[in-house]
Amino acid sequence: MVRASQVIPKSQHEETPVYLGATAGMRLLRIEDAQLADRVLAAVTKSLSNYHFDFQGARIITGQEEGAYGWITINYLLGKFTQKLSWLYLRPNENGAQETFGALDLGGASTQITFVPQNKNIESPSNALHFRLYGRDYSVYTHSFLCYGKDQALRQKLAKDIRGTDGILRDPCFHPGYETVMNVSDLYSSPCTRRFAMIHPFSQFQIQGTGNYQQCQRSILELFNTSYCPYSQCSFNGIFLPPLHGDFGAFSAYYYVMDFLNLTLEETTSQEKVIDTMGKFCSQPWEELKTYFGDVKEKYLSEYCFSGTYILSLLSSYHFTADSWKNIHFMGKIQSSSVGWTLGYMLNLTNMIPAEQPYSTPLSHTTYIFLMILFSLILVAVVIIGLLIFYKPSYFWKDMV
Repeated sequence: MVRASQVIPKSQHEETPVYLGATAGMRLLRIEDAQLADRVLAAVTKSLSNYHFDFQGARIITGQEEGAYGWITINYLLGKFTQKLSWLYLRPNENGAQETFGALDLGGASTQITFVPQNKNIESPSNALHFRLYGRDYSVYTHSFLCYGKDQALRQKLAKDIRGTDGILRDPCFHPGYETVMNVSDLYSSPCTRRFAMIHPFSQFQIQGTGNYQQCQRSILELFNTSYCPYSQCSFNGIFLPPLHGDFGAFSAYYYVMDFLNLTLEETTSQEKVIDTMGKFCSQPWEELKTYFGDVKEKYLSEYCFSGTYILSLLSSYHFTADSWKNIHFMGKIQSSSVGWTLGYMLNLTNMIPAEQPYSTPLSHTTYIFLMILFSLILVAVVIIGLLIFYKPSYFWKDMV
């Protein structure tokens, strides 16, 4: 807010709206303690109201909204909503509608997948959204998996894996030589791990890394229940998923993790290479890794093996294959704007995306100036010729005599 106060001219502070949307972390807190969640929002509201902006309130958004706003952000920044104009009439071409990108969002507590299916029949009504943007109707599929963000997924995996141990967990998702101690009560404090909760003869357990990508992935895949599906196709946990269609932008933790692993270059990064890289990275000794990445906090560094493996496992659960991997584009920014749900949230609340296509696209400033100068020159030329004809008509008619 201090930064916003510096960037936005003071004269515009009172007319500048501020919105706050809270996502899966607060959705989990509301499940666990609704009163505490309300107190957090009240404290945030009080703090933001102290600034001289037009504060519009703080609220917890749904997972469906989070997915939709991410989809809006990507396609707005890529210019996918506006239709191409015909040359002569400056009106939308019937065939000018552009194919939209799907959106893959990965946070700490939830993950979302949103896209326009080729077949508009979405079998699960709760996963269907309908938009009319720039004169075109969109039938969008979206689903938010609460507890399947990378941080909560790691908690689930640990809660699952400590069952039957003696208080020492030899974990393939951590590097060889890595060791840490964790309280069992901390592990079970999240609503996401309650399905694995049990009484243990120990209050703490030790994690000892073994660093094996294949074993790590096998453990992660156990979090995804694929044993039943009441629809024609599911992702996991009985959730409907239509066949994938088109390109997808993967952002937030998808991008941060893959960027750290240097796996965001689309031209050279196949699924096979990502798997190979993860295998080598996870097997690196912890002490060697700490020396090489000395400027990275140990908590984050220790979890990249799990996070990278989790991303591969999650995308395979969405039915991305070696062939369709090329359709995934890991995105941090588009034209200097950060990719995420927040821009879509703001665009929606401020009604900045019209339902109908404008009759014509506004000209750029440069084009406008050029056309004004050109028309002015033509007008001056016409006036001069008109004056010459009026005052010296013989000059123009003498050649015809």
